[in-house]
Amino acid sequence: MLKCIGIRRETKDKTQSRTPLSPDQVRRLVSDHGIKVVVESWERRVFADEEYRTAGAEVSDDQKSCNIIFGVKEIAPEYLAHGQTYCFFSHTVKGQAYNMPMLQTIIDRKITLLDYEMVTDDQGRRLIYFGDYAGYAGMVDGLWALGRRLDHEGITNPFSHIRYATDYAGLSEIREALGVTAAQIRRDGLDPQLVPFVCGFTGYGHVSKSAQSLFDILPVETIAASDLESFMQRGSFSNKCVYKVEFSKPDLYVSAKHGEGFDAQCFREDPSAFQCIFERYVPHLAMIVNGIYWEPRFPRLLTKAFMHRWFPSAQDPRLRVIADITCDVDGSIELTVKETNADNPVFVYEPASETVRDGWEGTGPVILAVDKLPTELPLESSQAFGESLMPWVPTLANIDFTKPLDQLLLPESWERALIVHNGILTPRYKDLQKSIDKENLK
Repeated sequence: MLKCIGIRRETKDKTQSRTPLSPDQVRRLVSDHGIKVVVESWERRVFADEEYRTAGAEVSDDQKSCNIIFGVKEIAPEYLAHGQTYCFFSHTVKGQAYNMPMLQTIIDRKITLLDYEMVTDDQGRRLIYFGDYAGYAGMVDGLWALGRRLDHEGITNPFSHIRYATDYAGLSEIREALGVTAAQIRRDGLDPQLVPFVCGFTGYGHVSKSAQSLFDILPVETIAASDLESFMQRGSFSNKCVYKVEFSKPDLYVSAKHGEGFDAQCFREDPSAFQCIFERYVPHLAMIVNGIYWEPRFPRLLTKAFMHRWFPSAQDPRLRVIADITCDVDGSIELTVKETNADNPVFVYEPASETVRDGWEGTGPVILAVDKLPTELPLESSQAFGESLMPWVPTLANIDFTKPLDQLLLPESWERALIVHNGILTPRYKDLQKSIDKENLK
């Protein structure tokens, strides 16, 4: 039914409370565009069912009439309705093995799938995202983990009072808390064991920039990546500030053949022709905040092999926390061996034994690997995400997805997001069949 959309309940994880559209956004769709909105009842959603009813939506578990159903996270096969059109973060386009059964079900049930992650402009920049809020939550959670770890080590530190993101009412309260931390650093300084405190940031998209915006509330001095080693050698440090290094691609990768030089176009075409040199900086870092985009064809930033060589033999290794906001399991940070959630957000990777233990106690860095960070700030992240989605909803509500692929008339940015159409992988994503077949053979 055209001009009818659905908002589904999130069924992947009990900590999830985000929604793709807020009640206020639903009200505008109903009143300004005459769109019918059917919202599945869900008690954990950040907005109550009654707020959607008041906005003009129908609250019902029957969404068969919806032209397109919007969600946030992946949908287990038992919730996928035959012939329906869905839009959510599917995490399939890299051939992620754990989601190939879901993709197979989508094909078998002749479903149409669109993925927010692939809605991009001509330069490949994402148009609909939660990334800012992943960065915000990942930064405060990383500092929370740092405080817990330092407390465990018996080191007096200004991060002890930082709470986990879900314990704050919102960003304004988080910023106030970091302001208190900043004042404490300026007044009392850092324990000598922490000086210099250097935090390295990877990536320069929404995730990294939003994380840095919170870190920058602290008294920060910035060091260029190329100057980090000489800075450490000089030994002239302040205990009244923290230091920040932002690593860009030229700082991270060099030609594997020549051992130097970086060419952006060559890297895009063949990243395997480059080697990552990030590990040379790691011994100088107390904290790493990883917000980089990564694919399996890219070199890893931090490997188990390096950590096995370096960490056990290092005298008082500085590295205490890795906030892996990117959270690619076995990905850019190979130490990220599993995903976590807000109920149990961190584990310690112990390089000597290459084992992990939940919590912040152990011989190795604390790894934060929460894969749903924006849900820790559900109100603000849902509102912001909905605003980025809103301009497209009326168009999508009026597209007959049962028509042949060449007659859909999708906006170009959404053509890039169409993974499956009526049970058939679209030409752009036909190679995913190899990943599906690989999983089916197991």
